[in-house]
Formats: sequence, structure tokens, C-alpha cells
Amino acid sequence: MQIATWNVNSIRMRLGHIQQWLEKNPVDVLCLQETKVMDEQFPQDAFPGYTCAIAGQKSYNGVAILSKIKPTAISVGFAPILGAEVIGDLDVQKRLIHIQIQSIEIINVYVPNGQSIGSEKYEYKLCWLRALYQYLSHFTSLKLPVCVCGDWNIAPTDLDIYNPENKQDHIMASPPERQAFEDFLSLNFQDSLRRFSQESEQFTWWDYRAGSFRRNHGWRIDHILISSWLHSRAKNCWIDREPRGWEQPSDHTPVILELDIENIAILLN
Repeated sequence: MQIATWNVNSIRMRLGHIQQWLEKNPVDVLCLQETKVMDEQFPQDAFPGYTCAIAGQKSYNGVAILSKIKPTAISVGFAPILGAEVIGDLDVQKRLIHIQIQSIEIINVYVPNGQSIGSEKYEYKLCWLRALYQYLSHFTSLKLPVCVCGDWNIAPTDLDIYNPENKQDHIMASPPERQAFEDFLSLNFQDSLRRFSQESEQFTWWDYRAGSFRRNHGWRIDHILISSWLHSRAKNCWIDREPRGWEQPSDHTPVILELDIENIAILLN
């Protein structure tokens, strides 16, 4: 089973790219972030063979999961697990969607960027991350197979930034953000890419400005985390840089996880 994540920065702008990529990489599950369309405008017919689970928002945010396997459950936002009275307005922005396929819980997240350290948006990001910790704790407490994909807007370590000097005062690399990521790992999640490689310069995002992609001035902020049940079943995880070099690309590129699983439901029983 192959599961991929990709912040496409507008599904309307990148529809052809997604179709082209899926032709070459027919993954079983594709998690998309920043779709930037309402649910009724999502181009489901453009993905034959996939069931589309969608949580859209006009012009901003938006997440979706394309799956070859029909989900047995779909939920949107924190509220179905944590309760609306607990999460307040955190579900107004469409940033989280969850599906269950063959007893695997797949969660697609688009973590807020945070704008700048100390800003109101930064505090919102930290609040959102705390809610995500509570949300994921629910699944791990049940010892379920969980795969959490998405744009986390966090570079976990200095290995994940092209020029890490003095980045502790930079959004996406501040100590509170990195601590939040460590807190997720403390739930016995594993950073899939780092399971297979400790090399530097494995980036998933390059700014559109200053020739960042050409100069490989990137950050690794897109991640796939897997719970303990899936650790030994992970065969490989890699970054596909090719789409970032296409004409009018997203500023992110796909990350792919391969799991050694044929029918997880049988294995769990």
C-alpha cells in the first residue's frame, strides 16, 4: 500500500499536475492540502477509480483524501472526537479530515503557518497543535494503526532546513513548534522519512522567491507519521522532487510512504 501527501496550493491551478503525477504514481491514497475550493466545486470526476473525501473552504485552506479503497468512515475536523464545546472555533478553517480504510486510520492535516513568532496567528497555530495532540491521543490510546499525513508547517530539526543558523527565531522552526512535533513523536508516532534516512537537504517546500528551488534552499515541513503498529510494516518513504520543477508548480512536492500490507483487516483479527 502506498500513501502520499501533497500540498497542491490550489487544486484548480494544479489539477493537471495531480493527474499527471497519479498516472506515473498510482498511489492507493493521496492526501491533499490547500485545495482552496468548496466541496461542491471539488473536481471528483477528474480522479476515476478514487473515492474523494473532502473538507473544502472558499479560496483558503481545504483538505481532501483520494482513496482507491472505499472508506468505511469519514470525519472532518476535531469535533467528532474532542467535542464542539472543547475545540471552539478551531474547525472553522478546514484543516483536518480523517478516513478509515481496511482498519487503518488515515488523518490528513494542514497545520496553520503561524505567520510570525508572537503574532495572533502564531498563537492560533500553537492552540491548533495542542488540539491535534489531544485528537491523536484518542487514536493512540486505542492502539489503532494510524497514519497522519500533511503539511505540518514545522521543520523538526536543523537537518530539515537548508541554512539553519539563527532559525530559532523563524516561523516553522521556533522551539515551541519543534516541541509540539516532539510531543507527537512521544505518542509513539514515527517520522516515516527519518526511519529510512538521516541525510540533510531532503526538502519538501521551496519558496517561490529568489530561485529557491534551483538553489535547493528548501525546508522539510511535509511529513507522514505512523503509529507503532505500522512501524515494522513501513517499507520505504521518499520525497518526489520532480513536480516542483514543472511549469507553474505548487511550492510543495509529494512525500510517499510504502507499507508492506495487503489486507490489514485480516492481520488485525
